[in-house]
Amino acid sequence: MSDRPAKKQNTLFVGALAKGLKLLRAFDETHTDLSLGDLASRTGLDKSAVQRLANTLHVEGMLVKDPATRRYRPSHQWLEMAYAYYWSDPLIGRAMPKLIELSRDIGETVNLAELSGEHIIYALRLPTQRTHFAATIAGRRLPALSTSAGRAMLATWRPEDREAAVRDWPIASFTPATTRDRGTIRDLIEDAAVRGYAISRSEVILNEVGVAAPIVAPDGRAAAAIHVSVSGHSYDLDRINRDIAPAIQDAANTILA
Repeated sequence: MSDRPAKKQNTLFVGALAKGLKLLRAFDETHTDLSLGDLASRTGLDKSAVQRLANTLHVEGMLVKDPATRRYRPSHQWLEMAYAYYWSDPLIGRAMPKLIELSRDIGETVNLAELSGEHIIYALRLPTQRTHFAATIAGRRLPALSTSAGRAMLATWRPEDREAAVRDWPIASFTPATTRDRGTIRDLIEDAAVRGYAISRSEVILNEVGVAAPIVAPDGRAAAAIHVSVSGHSYDLDRINRDIAPAIQDAANTILA
């Protein structure tokens, strides 16, 4: 269930371009600057190919090369590509005013999560003063089954599609409280289908409660959700159900209305 088309027997597939993209994907939040050896190790490509690809990407402005260390890192062109993406996704423009209003009303961190294959990706993030740096940056991907946003979206799918996702999609452990049992995840998705929103506790960050409501398309299936993070020390379940969840649902229901 990948969001990328099959490569085999695709006569339009350009292998050299794919290798270059693979090189770019080697960079992430824990690998911010890489040597040629690092790139070869992370991509599985031979070092001579990595050298040619990295040099080409540097010449084309996609990578910055430190003249002293000769290590590579992403360039500002990545931000330009993100800028183009924001203009290309019509949901972003429709969601932003609603997320700003919701953030002002509840005073908590508000995110727009979109489904990206078997993962969610945070497309918009409106932090509070208490939010740590990592939670302010758009683009983070997480396994959909391990998040309240992913479960809220899956709760709108047909039962057979939900079952296939629960059976096949990846799960990752982030804290000791992360749910790894697929039967329990299935029950949480079914509960979200009844409630209209999903709740997770300490599954990605300890003492963080995630609350998410789906943004349902006209066909009844969601590919995006509003996600709010609150402190488990400040909010009990009653307060979440009374004050937070209805506000998130109201915002989510108006974005595509």
